[in-house]
Amino acid sequence: MSHRDQQKPPPPPKTLRRVPVQERSAERLTRILDACADLLDEVGYEGLSTRAVAQRAGVPIGSVYRFFGNKRAMADALAHRNLDAYGERVAARMTGVERGDWRGAVDAAFDEYLAMKRSVPGFGLVDFGIPSAPDAMPDANSDVAERVAGLLAAHLDRPLDKKLRRTVLVGVEAVDAVLQLAFRAHPSGDPDLIDETRTLLHSYFAGSLD
Repeated sequence: MSHRDQQKPPPPPKTLRRVPVQERSAERLTRILDACADLLDEVGYEGLSTRAVAQRAGVPIGSVYRFFGNKRAMADALAHRNLDAYGERVAARMTGVERGDWRGAVDAAFDEYLAMKRSVPGFGLVDFGIPSAPDAMPDANSDVAERVAGLLAAHLDRPLDKKLRRTVLVGVEAVDAVLQLAFRAHPSGDPDLIDETRTLLHSYFAGSLD
């Protein structure tokens, strides 16, 4: 079995009351989450409401409650959708990186995060977790690290072992901390701080992957 074969599709978020099985229901869930993302950019998490999301999505309020018990659950589902999209986009970027090139692979993960941070609705407030509700998705960085570690293991043809998982988790935690500073300093991220973050990542990963 290859390392790539070991990757399993993620389960639906536990906060999702009902998993859509019909295309119409799945399309409605997508509209609800899209509306949630747009409103996060406009009014923030505190100003978000299930009623406003229903109005923006053009669905009855009951449709929102069919999937979510409250706005926290809805934002948590958006965070899971972001994580799935991130994994898919990083995997696509890595197809353009030479096999075994860990720097190129790490850059792919880093650059895709920056791209989503700058362009995906709602991502600035709810990327892979809800800062104001940490119990909704309490270990977001660990989930991100697990996705990235799996992709790196496949790309580098090496085991997805405890050492690689720990290395990637430390890298994700470091990136999260410094990029929070970078995006506080500038809406698109302070370029000097972003460059420093990339240098930090390369220096740290070199100890384990060179």
